[in-house]
Amino acid sequence: MIIDCHTHVFSPAVIEKRELYCSSDRCFGLLYDNPRARLCTAADLIRSMDEQEIDISIVQNIGWVSHEMCVRSNDYILESISKYSGRLVGFCSLQPGEGEMAIAELERCSSAGMCGVGELRPDVQGFDLCDEALMRPLIDRMTGLNMVLSLHVSEPVGHDYPGKGDNTPDIVYRFVSQAKGLKVILAHMGGGLPFYEMMPEVGEALSKAWYDTAAGPFLYKPGVYRAAAALCGMEKILFGSDWPLLNQQRVIAHIRESGLGKDELDAVLGGNTQRLFKLERK
Repeated sequence: MIIDCHTHVFSPAVIEKRELYCSSDRCFGLLYDNPRARLCTAADLIRSMDEQEIDISIVQNIGWVSHEMCVRSNDYILESISKYSGRLVGFCSLQPGEGEMAIAELERCSSAGMCGVGELRPDVQGFDLCDEALMRPLIDRMTGLNMVLSLHVSEPVGHDYPGKGDNTPDIVYRFVSQAKGLKVILAHMGGGLPFYEMMPEVGEALSKAWYDTAAGPFLYKPGVYRAAAALCGMEKILFGSDWPLLNQQRVIAHIRESGLGKDELDAVLGGNTQRLFKLERK
C-alpha cells in the first residue's frame, strides 16, 4: 500500500478567487502568489492518485492566518474526506492565537473524522510555537483526541525559496520537548532535525516525532533517506509528496534512488503511515 501523507487541496471557490486570497492572507499569498503554483481540488487529487497508483492520501491544510479561513477550508476538507472515504484522510487548520475558538474548531473537526492538525506555520500565522500559555491547551486537547500535529519546518541553511520560512529545527525542538505525548510530523525531513537525534536527550524528546519527505527532490540528494534512517530509524520516515507542488511518482523515484531495500521502501512508502494512523483502504 502506498500512502502519501502530505498533499494539499483547495475548494473551487478559493481557486476561483485566487488573487483575493493572495492579497488577504499572508500564508496563502506566500505560497500561491506565483501563477505557476498549482491549485487543485480533491477531485483532481483523486485523479492523480489513480494515475500514480497511490492508495490513500492525507490532505493537509495550510497555515491560514484568520480563524474564518481555517473554518472554511476545514469544511471543504471534511466534505472531501466524506465524499472519498477510504481514499482521503483529513487534517484541519487552526489559528492558535484565537484560543478557545481554536480548541472548539479542533474538537469539531475531530468529531467529524479528521485525524490531524496542520500543516501549521507559526512564523507566518503570527504565533509563538513555544509560548507555553498559548499552546498548552491545544497540546493537551490534541493529545487527548489522539490527533497528530504536522509542522512546516525550515532548513536554517541552503537556498531560499517561496514559503521556506523561519520555523527552524531549534524552535521545533523546544516545542516538541514541551509537548510530551503529542505525536508530531515534521515536514520536509524536519529541516535537518534527524541529525540531532544522535544526541540521547534529543532522541528521547523526539520519540513521538516523524519526518515526511515532502518536496524532497527540491531540497536533498536521494541519500538523505538512508542517512536519516541511520540517524533516527526507518520507522520514523513517511512518504509525502507535497502534491501538487510535485508529482507523487517523482518523489517516490527520488526515495527509490536512495538504495533502500524492499522492506525499507515498503515501510517508508506506506507501512509507517499506515501504522501511525491505523489506516486501511476500503
